[in-house]
Amino acid sequence: MENTCIKVATNFFPNVIISSVLNRLIGGSDFKIIYRHYATLYFVFCVDSSESELGILDLIQVFVETLDKCFENVCELDLIFHVDKVHYILSEMVMGGMVLETNMTEILTRVNEQDKIEKEEAGITAAPARAVSAVKEMNLPQKIKDIKLPELPSIGGLKF
Repeated sequence: MENTCIKVATNFFPNVIISSVLNRLIGGSDFKIIYRHYATLYFVFCVDSSESELGILDLIQVFVETLDKCFENVCELDLIFHVDKVHYILSEMVMGGMVLETNMTEILTRVNEQDKIEKEEAGITAAPARAVSAVKEMNLPQKIKDIKLPELPSIGGLKF
């Protein structure tokens, strides 16, 4: 019976799955799973039962298009190796369960501002590492050996 529910739901709404099996998995009938499949990626959202399926599908579409602009043809590896950026993009769109922004241009502007700040901070935080590498390149032990000290007059009867 449960498999039939899934099959019926996916026949009428191929991108929206609502069934008793999934409801039990996610904690009751107050939630529903909405997903969208793009190439090899699946984007799955668990939302309140009062949410509009079409609204969430639109949110997923904007999210994927924004990821695609940021990563230039987004793939699994982009999501894995840049999870902080993915979370930042999602937090620009949704915060506290409320959709804040769906304008892709505005989201990309904020992401670009964040990238600029990260690059500036990388320059500041990288300064000590650059200083250490410069000192290492100087070959200080050899330079110390090469220092010519003047001859000091000897002091006759002192023993050390």
